[in-house]
Amino acid sequence: MQVRPKKYYGQHFLKNPATARRISDSLPSDADFVLEIGPGMGILTEPLYQRFGQNLKIIEIDQEAISYLENAFVDIQDENIIKGDFLKQDISNLFPDQFHITGNFPYNISSQILFRMLEYRHKIPSLTGMFQKEVAQRIVSQPGSRVYGILSVLTQAFYQAEIVFSLSENEFSPPPKVKSAVIQLQRKEKYTLDCDEALFFRVVKTAFQQRRKTLRNSLKALLQDIELPQHISSNRPEQLEVKDFESITRLLQGLAE
Repeated sequence: MQVRPKKYYGQHFLKNPATARRISDSLPSDADFVLEIGPGMGILTEPLYQRFGQNLKIIEIDQEAISYLENAFVDIQDENIIKGDFLKQDISNLFPDQFHITGNFPYNISSQILFRMLEYRHKIPSLTGMFQKEVAQRIVSQPGSRVYGILSVLTQAFYQAEIVFSLSENEFSPPPKVKSAVIQLQRKEKYTLDCDEALFFRVVKTAFQQRRKTLRNSLKALLQDIELPQHISSNRPEQLEVKDFESITRLLQGLAE
């Protein structure tokens, strides 16, 4: 039995077992519980199950893939195969303790997966997963880069980010039209901010919506009569570090710097 890759799910199945094992081996050595998103035909599930056993859970939205996985992995308990959309799941009670996320993520929802992970970051110490290389580069980019943006700032506010390795399109079936990369996010020891976090997210998103403007102009609607420090107000958003966005948020809250 084969699973037909479906364009509307953004499926490009990894086909190299050595690469799948490399991803599995890249998960932190202290990982106990693991959630795999979008296992497809289970090429990554195999080494993950060998390593984590029943401490592994998989979540899949494609009914054809679910049927395949149930037949291919008869030793995985039924409750460990979650049928549904990761973006709509309450994942807070899936495991008795903190858990790590991995997967060959559908590229059409990979950014949404990241934002969802940030909501549950108190439960998720790390993520090791496959992204379109262009998206991976945005996630890990630093201030001053032309690809530094919303994904970079919001992810790096709470996680250390690095690209583990890159892959060609020939590693997948069907081959995507883009290169791919595996990234790893390791949660920072301090993963809360000294400001209103909902407002922080709003500041970052508002600033980058008009990224060609200086902060004094792109944030005008939020700032109203508040004056930003000169070293911030005259810069564009891609020149600011996470701590600068945190400072802006504190000013909007009326907190002394």
